[in-house]
Amino acid sequence: MLRVTTFNANGLRAAVRKGFYDWLAEVRPDVVALQEVRARPEEIPPPPPDYTLEVAPAERAGYAGVAVLARRPLCCVARGFAVEEFDREGRLLLADLGPVRLAALYVPSGSQGPERQASKDRFLEVFPPVLDRWRASGRTIVAGDFNIAHRAIDLRNARSNEKHSGFLPHERAWMDRVLAPGDWTDSLRLLHPDTPGLYTWWTYRGRAWEKDVGWRIDYQIVTPDLVPAVRAARIDRAPRFSDHAPYTVDYDLES
Repeated sequence: MLRVTTFNANGLRAAVRKGFYDWLAEVRPDVVALQEVRARPEEIPPPPPDYTLEVAPAERAGYAGVAVLARRPLCCVARGFAVEEFDREGRLLLADLGPVRLAALYVPSGSQGPERQASKDRFLEVFPPVLDRWRASGRTIVAGDFNIAHRAIDLRNARSNEKHSGFLPHERAWMDRVLAPGDWTDSLRLLHPDTPGLYTWWTYRGRAWEKDVGWRIDYQIVTPDLVPAVRAARIDRAPRFSDHAPYTVDYDLES
């Protein structure tokens, strides 16, 4: 069994101080795709002894960045996808795990205003050819924070958020295209197609966590050849290390 977790740490150093490495030792994922690392490799506390860490940091200090933690050797590690605007923000790290390829992905957020939404829209325009190449080569898991709730079931207050970044009509249409039948598959909805309340992010404002006013914006999407391998999925809401919760999937593959 191969256990894969994706987790937006909202600052990995802060998450570690809140006990993230203790959780790691308990749940024992084989590999973790991390987003919003917000640190350079030398600034990150050493991971547990049996994990290796690869980082694609942002050029800007304390901002964005992705990483992969793995309990197995990583091969053919690549950072970015040859688009400077996003590569300097640390949006993608790709690694070969042996049985699968893993992409740790952090799609830009557009919630900080029109300029950031425009950047997000540029990302949504240039990234599909990358997904197309991975799908064609097969056996790929894209794990990360997509900053988009796909359907109304994926957030608590769908109607009131239809004009807000993360649930805009063109963003949801983009997810429709990515997750078209025969293309990529959303691992959670494969197992729980109609279950509400499966959120992975809660704003720190307005007691959203306590009221469970959440969004599901963290995904593991898989190529068609991996669909039969998806066995179980879990969202670990507690303990809390971030405004996101870790999302873990078990695959019937050699770990």
